[in-house]
Amino acid sequence: MNYQRFFEEAVDQVHAERRYRVFADLERIVGSFPRAIWRGGAEPKEITVWCSNDYLGMGQHPDVISAMQSAAGSMGSGAGGTRNISGTSHPLVELEEELADLHQKEAGLVFTSGFVSNEAAISTIGRLLPNCLILSDELNHASMIEGVRRSGAEKKVFRHNDVAHLESLLQAAGRERAKLIVFESVYSMDGDIAPIKEIADLAETYNAMTYIDEVHAVGMYGGRGGGITEREGLADRIDVIEGTLAKAFGMLGGYITGTKTLIDAVRSYAPGFIFTTALPPAIAAGATASIRHLKASQQERDAQQRQADRTKDILSAAGFPVMPSVTHIVPLLVGDPELCKMASDRLLGRHGIYIQPINYPTVPRGTERLRITPTPFHSDALIADLRDALIETWEALGIPYGAAGQPSVIKSDRIVPLLVPKSGG
Repeated sequence: MNYQRFFEEAVDQVHAERRYRVFADLERIVGSFPRAIWRGGAEPKEITVWCSNDYLGMGQHPDVISAMQSAAGSMGSGAGGTRNISGTSHPLVELEEELADLHQKEAGLVFTSGFVSNEAAISTIGRLLPNCLILSDELNHASMIEGVRRSGAEKKVFRHNDVAHLESLLQAAGRERAKLIVFESVYSMDGDIAPIKEIADLAETYNAMTYIDEVHAVGMYGGRGGGITEREGLADRIDVIEGTLAKAFGMLGGYITGTKTLIDAVRSYAPGFIFTTALPPAIAAGATASIRHLKASQQERDAQQRQADRTKDILSAAGFPVMPSVTHIVPLLVGDPELCKMASDRLLGRHGIYIQPINYPTVPRGTERLRITPTPFHSDALIADLRDALIETWEALGIPYGAAGQPSVIKSDRIVPLLVPKSGG
């Protein structure tokens, strides 16, 4: 049997569906963010990154780098193994205390990534609650979908941000059945926000637990960077707040926060935590430094929001189809997969601007877009350069201007089944 043939056919299908992804070879430049070296052409070229999830540029902050260097210099590079075998490094203990304080919860638990934290926590909570029903927003991230699936619990999917539909499902389940509502605060492809208060009200009325993913909001919103739940004064009404260290905090890892009992249960039962090597001390120390800085400093958040708003205003004034967004996400509708990829390639090759195309299945066909994420370091001059480059690109490729289309109905990174073609013969 020619095993390689099956893999080739699988990749060929991705190409045929126009969803094959090419990763840009980039080397970020500390002190010059969002500038980076692109090594995809004949010669290395300095370019500007406009789609990074390092939303506040904390990945280059001197305090963060210094904390990492100090921890690596005194404790070495690795964690030495899982926490139950090798123990927990003190920087990791400090990090979990810092996260619990950030969200005003009793305890926190750190995982190796945001994907792992969602998959491990949701699946474990769903398994531990008897006859649990999980109610999941239809645009939830792939990690949440996987956590729901692995829990083995019954699930019901409610229409995106539709509290009336959610209430009907809660009513049908009854107050006595264990229920877990899982949803996000900021949905990263369209930049919309969940009706958190209304969902918390329903959870209280129908005796359900709540689990919110704040990965695109932690560090970004609230007086101390606790996310949308902090900004709206709702953190105490959510049972589990999950977040990431890899976006606004500029590091790596994911986490959950909640009561000591819940955190202890997940710690004791989740395979994704128990059998995974812990974050290295340097990563934990850098994350703690970043969180502490953003708890005390509003400067980065204010500057980022200002530049995001300015980018929306400048591009809208130029006639570009900027999709509605109430957050820092700036989605620019293209509406065609080939044109979206061609626009991305032209921006990079001709103008030195990197914006990854967002095509199906990340978003529905017909809503293909460029997802722009301004940071405090994207100056007014860089925004003007972006506008001019987009004008040249739009005109060269014949991309329509005009009003933006409808927001997406499929979430970023949502799991889409791969239909592997059958081999002939």
